[in-house]
Amino acid sequence: MKSSKFQRLGIGNSLNMPRWLLWSLVALLSWGVWAILSKMIGHALSAAHSQALSTVGLVPVMVALGFSRRLSATGNRLRGTLCAFAAGVLGCAGNIAYYHALNRGGKAATVVPLTALYPLVTIALAGVLLKEKLNRIQIVGALLSLTAIYLFNVSSAEGLLSSGLAYALAPIAFWGVAGLLQKACTNHISGELSTLWFLSAFIPVAVLILWRESLPPRIAPGVWLLVAVLGLFLGLGNFALLAACASAGKASIVIPLTALYPAVSVPIAILFLGEKVGTRESVGILLALASVIALSHESPPAPENSLSPH
Repeated sequence: MKSSKFQRLGIGNSLNMPRWLLWSLVALLSWGVWAILSKMIGHALSAAHSQALSTVGLVPVMVALGFSRRLSATGNRLRGTLCAFAAGVLGCAGNIAYYHALNRGGKAATVVPLTALYPLVTIALAGVLLKEKLNRIQIVGALLSLTAIYLFNVSSAEGLLSSGLAYALAPIAFWGVAGLLQKACTNHISGELSTLWFLSAFIPVAVLILWRESLPPRIAPGVWLLVAVLGLFLGLGNFALLAACASAGKASIVIPLTALYPAVSVPIAILFLGEKVGTRESVGILLALASVIALSHESPPAPENSLSPH
């Protein structure tokens, strides 16, 4: 009697959660922690140096993946590998473009947060190139997620139509296309192999950054630890995202869903960093929760026609 009652309440169905949704939530949590660690590092390192040195934290993830028994291919191995590596390169390129816009200051700084709307590009490309279709509830969820992302990242509309907008378009394009390629590569190779090639692209980028910008003469041990853990959660988040894509998750759902990580980082900042949340962030959290529910709503399979010949 108790078990049937719990089933009527929907309790106990968590084990039936789609794997792509479970992995998406893991990515969401990982990047929520990543965002907090980025904030804790603050001005101890430049944004570019944080990107480069965080590669240290990627190494354990890559080593673990290297020993995985699931480095398999289900399609064109070369195509999958190239898509994964290209996604990593574009992800890093988006970061560099983001840092460039951030360093310009002035009006550009008011536009940079718009780069968080990169899922728009992924959704559009996935619909056209991958023929992904969303049901009505998922479409509402995608719109809610984009609204929540906007509220989390944009504190003012000032300068929205300024010339600085051009500097925000580059990371939007790079990250949006990278999201599409992250899904495309998992159509050919496993999520583990996709992650390994995706993260490997960060290494030459880190070398390039350190070649162009020398490190500070002294970096405190605590900062080294933070930046290493930063890379670890970045790697775990990307592995979870690619695992979600490899588990039949649609790019047009997984990418906007995982981009809602501020819904995790904001409460953490309130609890542990003593920050205060405003009305805008509160509304963003509520919309994020609603969008997660809507995006995870899958249409039931079409009933079989009993009159059809067998």
